[in-house]
Amino acid sequence: MVSRKIIRLFKRRRGNLDRRVKRDYIRNGIATIPCRITDYSDIISAYSVKGYETLNPDFADYCKTTAELTPPECPLVLEIIGDCLSDEEKNTVEDIITDDFAYDLGVVEKEEKKHIRVFYGMLFGMMVSGAALWLMNGMAEIPRELFFILFWFMGETLCDYIFLTGHDLRRERRLAGQLASAKIVFSETFSEPEYTDDDVEKLFTEIEKDVKKTIREEKKGV
Repeated sequence: MVSRKIIRLFKRRRGNLDRRVKRDYIRNGIATIPCRITDYSDIISAYSVKGYETLNPDFADYCKTTAELTPPECPLVLEIIGDCLSDEEKNTVEDIITDDFAYDLGVVEKEEKKHIRVFYGMLFGMMVSGAALWLMNGMAEIPRELFFILFWFMGETLCDYIFLTGHDLRRERRLAGQLASAKIVFSETFSEPEYTDDDVEKLFTEIEKDVKKTIREEKKGV
C-alpha cells in the first residue's frame, strides 16, 4: 500500500472565507443577510407580551453570527423573507430589531468605558510604582519587591487590554454598531440583491443621520 502523508495534506489545505462572504452576502459594498421566516415568533420571542417584545434568541444569534463574517466597512441589510406578517407586525419587528441591537450596543459601550477607566488607572499605577522603584533603588529588598510585583501586574493588565480584551471589545463594538444601524426590509420571496450607486448613497445617508441622532440624544441625556 502506498504511504500517503494525509495529515500534511490536511494541514496544507486552505479555506477561502473572503470569497464565500463576497459571493453570498456582499453586493456593491452592502452586506445583505437573508432571514427566511414562517411565523412572527421566528423573530419575536413567543414569551414576549405586547408592548414588551424581545427578539427570539435564535434569530438574534443568526444575525450576529452572519454579520460577524462581513467586512467592518459594510453596512447591513436584514431582509425578512415571508408572507406571514401583518403591517402591524412588520412595524413591531422593525422597531424591536433596532431597539434590541441598540441595547446590545449600549452594553458593549458600558463595558468598554469600564475597561478604559481600568486602563488609565493601571497606567497611572504603573507610573507611580515605576517611580517608586527608581526612588527606592538601594533600599531594602522586601518593599522594592512589592513595588516590582505591582509594577509587572499593572503592566500585564495593560498589555492584556491593548492586545486581547481591548481587541475583542473593539470588535464587539464594531459588530454591535453594524447591527444597530442595519436597515430592515421585507419581501415575500428571496431574490438576488442588487444595489445601484444611488441605493448605496441613500443607505449611507440614512446611517449617517441615525448616528448623528443618537449622538444628539446622548448629549441631551435622552
